[in-house]
Amino acid sequence: LKPAAHALFKKLKDEELELLVQVVESRGAWESGCVLAPRGDPRGVKQGLPPQVLLCRLFRWPDLHQSHELKHLCYCTGGQRACGDVAVLCCNPHHFSRLAVPETPPPPYLKASCGPSWPDEPQYPSTQLLEFSYNGGDWCGVCAEASLLCSPLPDTSLSRSTVKDGCWCKLAYWEYRTRVGRLYAVHESSVNVFYELPWGSGFCLAQLPAAYCSCAVRRARGKIGRGLLLSQELGGVWAYNRSEHPIFVSSPTLSPPGACRLTVLKVLPGYSAKVFDYEWAAGRGGWQLPGEGPCDPHSIRISFAKGWGPCYSRQFITSCPCWLEVLLNQP
Repeated sequence: LKPAAHALFKKLKDEELELLVQVVESRGAWESGCVLAPRGDPRGVKQGLPPQVLLCRLFRWPDLHQSHELKHLCYCTGGQRACGDVAVLCCNPHHFSRLAVPETPPPPYLKASCGPSWPDEPQYPSTQLLEFSYNGGDWCGVCAEASLLCSPLPDTSLSRSTVKDGCWCKLAYWEYRTRVGRLYAVHESSVNVFYELPWGSGFCLAQLPAAYCSCAVRRARGKIGRGLLLSQELGGVWAYNRSEHPIFVSSPTLSPPGACRLTVLKVLPGYSAKVFDYEWAAGRGGWQLPGEGPCDPHSIRISFAKGWGPCYSRQFITSCPCWLEVLLNQP
């Protein structure tokens, strides 16, 4: 890749090269500007690699081959159709993510064969589950684990029919079965959720008190790091894993039709996944999964570093030390 990279660098302006150096040295710790490169003729480039594929392969993913494996992040203004100048395109390697695809799951964890049961994590007093009414119905924000029944609640500020503040989602941070801190309303098209971030703004989990001073929570919090980027884009919601550890995601639209339980998708560092599809969810009312009880059709659950489900020792997300619930407002 060295000759091809040198040939590309010669075509970049000085300010573009300076920005590229800063981006590579910081490993994308901050939302930088676009590094614009001339499109040129890929046949004149060694190995025929487009500029964005060349730099992403050089600085991030050595096993990358094709441009269709990449996705522009929402804050990139120099994408294929966004910059307005057809002669240039963005090749900032940290303006791209790789597309996550469902992996072939390993055999179910042995404990899963025993049937649904309460998680092995110690239970704590004053346990609270976030509940809200769904058009006056019986649906609760967290899936009623192990068929735990939720009683209907009167209309509150969280009711779908009374949300008038213009936000497209609200975020709830959980540690095991206890919600920590207040709901975080998201008004912009994207939001960073992180524990520590050198530059930038968003939902900072480090500012929230820990629900329990357990070693598991402290370890999990330490792995959140730069966290993730949630963005509302055309047709759905995307999650980009900015941390150095996997995140695990489930939502009703990730599961195939007729699934007996929610699919949990593992998203590796540097990867993006479409975690909610508005068209698929349109017209779908509340629904129920065997063994898990009622499920809100407009919510996403994301666990940091720890997975759950039939392939893990944790059967339910409430067994995960640090996780996030995304409560979507219908568009």
